[in-house]
Amino acid sequence: MRIWKRMLFIVLVAVAATAGYYGYSFYQFAQDIQEHNVITPPPDGGAATKAAEIPQWDGERVNILLMGVDRRGMKNNGLPRSDSMMLVSMDPVTKRYDLFSILRDTYVDIPGNGSSRINAAIVDGGPELAMKTVSQFTGLPVDRYVITDFEGFKALIDSVGGVELDVEKNMYYHDPTDKGVYDINLKRGWQHLDGSKALQYVRFRHDATSDYTRTERQRKLLAAVADQMKKGTTLLQLPSILKGVTPYVQTNISTLDMLKLSALGLNLNTKDPGKYQLPPTGMFRESHQAGSVLIPDVDQVQAFIQQTLHSAVEETNASIEEETTNSTPR
Repeated sequence: MRIWKRMLFIVLVAVAATAGYYGYSFYQFAQDIQEHNVITPPPDGGAATKAAEIPQWDGERVNILLMGVDRRGMKNNGLPRSDSMMLVSMDPVTKRYDLFSILRDTYVDIPGNGSSRINAAIVDGGPELAMKTVSQFTGLPVDRYVITDFEGFKALIDSVGGVELDVEKNMYYHDPTDKGVYDINLKRGWQHLDGSKALQYVRFRHDATSDYTRTERQRKLLAAVADQMKKGTTLLQLPSILKGVTPYVQTNISTLDMLKLSALGLNLNTKDPGKYQLPPTGMFRESHQAGSVLIPDVDQVQAFIQQTLHSAVEETNASIEEETTNSTPR
């Protein structure tokens, strides 16, 4: 643990030594993804998404909705249904983060639009309605989002130098949509994945359990990316990373908020994040009346989330107390 702290200290010193350059690059990145990638207004002609208010980091949990969209075939920068939805919940006090993958066939109430699959919310009312829907479903306050597409995902992975990951099985699928551009062809085993290979890994869903296993892989890869981002060699490449992903990212997170979140990210424990599926197994029933959908027991799901986060905080606090006790001279 001490060795890790020393390594982290060295990294922070290195970052501080070039703070002017990095600060400018981060500021420019934040401005670009807020102003140049304007979110298309909802179909009803409503206003475009406004930037979230800047919070004071006073110990409150931060919840960010990540949405991956498939823009193939879309015109006029429209927003398709979200291909994947993941809620990242970070606790600034315990320095722990949890990943909640939301199954896209989850059938929920979309405020003002009746009931439908949860991934339709972004089409019905843009990212604002998607956040409101997810907040209503999970019981957690959600007012920040990040949207990217296939190319943005690939750019992120490539910009951090790829990811080391254990591919658990051979994966093959021919995608007729783009003349093989997005075909999947992966071999089993521990390997280095570039952006294209990583995209293949998170998109593959031809398992017996289909989307359940796919979201599990998405959480696994995102956790690996988070760990990679904390490595010193990656932090020193921050300006080029930001430049690489700028054209593909849309968000309502303010510039100052991003700076605060990046500082929080440096201190997160990326070794053992919580990784969960929503709705959990046993807390939904399948229905074919409105297509093949999952009808969740919302009360059970929200109770599961609260218990999960509460247990994680207790576990982290106990670990910190034990470490403090063991390090105290006797």
